[in-house]
Amino acid sequence: MIPKVFKEVIDLGDGREISIETGKLAKQAHGSVVVQSGNCMLLCTVVSNYKQADVDFLPLTVDYREKFAAAGRYPGGFFKREARPSDGEVLTMRLVDRVLRPLFPKDYHAETQVMIQLMSHDENVMPEAMAGLAASAAIQLSDFPFECAISEARVARVNGEFVINPTRAQLEESDLEMMIGASADSVMMVEGEMDEISEEEMADAIKFAHEAIKVQIDAQLRLAEAVGKKATREYETAEVNEELQQKIHDLAYDKCYAIAKQGTSKAERGAAFAEVKEAVIASFTEEEMEEFGHLVSGYYSKAEKEAVRELTLSEGIRLDGRKTDEIRPIWCEVDYLPSTHGSSIFSRGETQALATVTLGTSRDANKIDMPSYEGEENFYLHYNFPPFCTGEARPLRGTSRREVGHGNLAQRGLKGMIPEDCPYTVRVVSEVLESNGSSSMATVCAGTMALMDAGVQMTRPVSGIAMGLISDGDRYAVLSDILGDEDHLGDMDFKVTGTSKGITACQMDIKIKGLSYEILVNALKQARDGRLHILGKITDTIAAPAEDVKPHSPKMVSRRIPNEFIGALIGPGGKVIQEMQKETGTTIVINEDPVTEEGIVEILGVGQEGIDTVIAKIDSLLFKPEKGSVYEVKVIKMLDFGAVVEYVDAPGNEVLLHVSELAWERTDNVTDIVNLGDVLDVKYFGLDPRTRKEKVSRKALLPKPEGYVAKPPRDDNRKGRDNRGRDNRRDDRKPRNDKKED
Repeated sequence: MIPKVFKEVIDLGDGREISIETGKLAKQAHGSVVVQSGNCMLLCTVVSNYKQADVDFLPLTVDYREKFAAAGRYPGGFFKREARPSDGEVLTMRLVDRVLRPLFPKDYHAETQVMIQLMSHDENVMPEAMAGLAASAAIQLSDFPFECAISEARVARVNGEFVINPTRAQLEESDLEMMIGASADSVMMVEGEMDEISEEEMADAIKFAHEAIKVQIDAQLRLAEAVGKKATREYETAEVNEELQQKIHDLAYDKCYAIAKQGTSKAERGAAFAEVKEAVIASFTEEEMEEFGHLVSGYYSKAEKEAVRELTLSEGIRLDGRKTDEIRPIWCEVDYLPSTHGSSIFSRGETQALATVTLGTSRDANKIDMPSYEGEENFYLHYNFPPFCTGEARPLRGTSRREVGHGNLAQRGLKGMIPEDCPYTVRVVSEVLESNGSSSMATVCAGTMALMDAGVQMTRPVSGIAMGLISDGDRYAVLSDILGDEDHLGDMDFKVTGTSKGITACQMDIKIKGLSYEILVNALKQARDGRLHILGKITDTIAAPAEDVKPHSPKMVSRRIPNEFIGALIGPGGKVIQEMQKETGTTIVINEDPVTEEGIVEILGVGQEGIDTVIAKIDSLLFKPEKGSVYEVKVIKMLDFGAVVEYVDAPGNEVLLHVSELAWERTDNVTDIVNLGDVLDVKYFGLDPRTRKEKVSRKALLPKPEGYVAKPPRDDNRKGRDNRGRDNRRDDRKPRNDKKED
């Protein structure tokens, strides 16, 4: 049976378009679509169980995978099967999850899976920009209880013009790149990096992307209408007891308000709130707790949240006693770890990050091997969030998606300030030792100081700040440097990194509808004031990058050599380069530059003497004597017909000094003029046209003896000889016949 296929097309301009198709693939899923642009095709399927899970949250899984077959490639490594997701795939999962999750009802707890797969790759299309569109389109074809359609789009600015879903080539030329997630009436998610732009420029880019998203949402709705929109499924909704909710509010609200107003520490505040909650629970009988005890905790949390929000909106006071624009106390330290190449501590309130920097060669670059992109990063950052940093004990199950996302944000904030001519591969590792909000921004600040401590010549230092927003529709308060609790109870949290000139990266999650761009810009400007305050604390600790790397850190020297010399430097089976590394204690890496057709030799070593030895070897390899020049040489071998000499300034480069070039007088024995180890000057004559070998002469630098008469040159065409010295007098000779007669 031929399937009935439904399709909608979105015009992106410039001859590009995106199509959304359903009805052909994965029809047993609750919703499925194929999204295509050029030759890039994504298959998205969504399934949600009809039975509620026995949990108090939405068990939503967003999974994005890029199949290597989509690009006609094999997975790398020994096992030829896709395994755990790459960091790039994890980041795409997070981008989609952050927009979808808030749109499910809070009491919907059914196991839900959104699976997005790259089925066909196009090198001119970046597939992750269409993942949010695919997920929402599939959900619109399902019966899920979902608030409204959304979409995501990437916006870049190329040559001053905004572009939606740019190619990778366009992205490399852009000074701004952001992923925007939004519904038709509200922006919900922003993440990206910029080249020190202003707050107004960032807002303009968000507006431009939002208009494109509205077009994508219209296409989804048309597709759902054409297919036949399913009725929303019924599910077991959460029990509501308004009388109980009001009673708990009356018991807890004023007490929570008073605790919040005290401005205590996280531990003290948590203990005080816990006492209030216990008192609320104690006010109910055992029979009442058996009947509706499962509702008490949620209603108490709601009362606590309302009290804290009202305190901030009405009095401008926050949980720890700060004003809305006040930054927590900061202290910093650099060069804390004696053996690392660079280190720093950044503490802000109850959040602390310890950052280290390691310098290496291009061999240490972070290699990216995905079907949609192959490359490497010469600057990368890893973020670790151990459970002890929040006073918890929980299982360690590898790097979490959160750690990947926060590390990527910090990396994007810093990487634009690493100069292009930095000779090193640079790895930054942030260990979060304490956390009460904004640990990713503490990572940016600690990373900046560690980089400068390591001697990385950053263009400008970078700082970061996490901001919050509380609004009741009429009133709003923008919170600088938010706490962990404020992150949870606020209506928007956003993180901004930047220099004194502008923004370098951002990440926003907006929980309220219809946030005005005026409020957004005001929030960004307040963030700028906070960033500059923090930047001042950083530069008070370390004003500028160290002039050089630490004594125990590796020094890096790069040299370019013609490609034809690479083989000689490596040697047969790598013998030459391996012996050189062993003798000098250096690491030598050779890469080929396809543009200039040169070899790039990286020499990394702690001791300058070893580096100098390698450089001398390379200089010797590249040494080309100039015709007519005089060079100092050393006798390294004696022969009957001359001496083998080595250029003093280019060890390893040898040439024969023939006996006839030792002196003007006849020389019978080479040892009459020179001996092994002698150092003398010679003149270089280039290639001898007769022998086709390099010719040097000692006698050419000596005065010619008085009355000296040079011998006439040898005449190879003298009578009776040909130009090869053979007898040519019998021109009438018969051809030689070596065949014997039978």
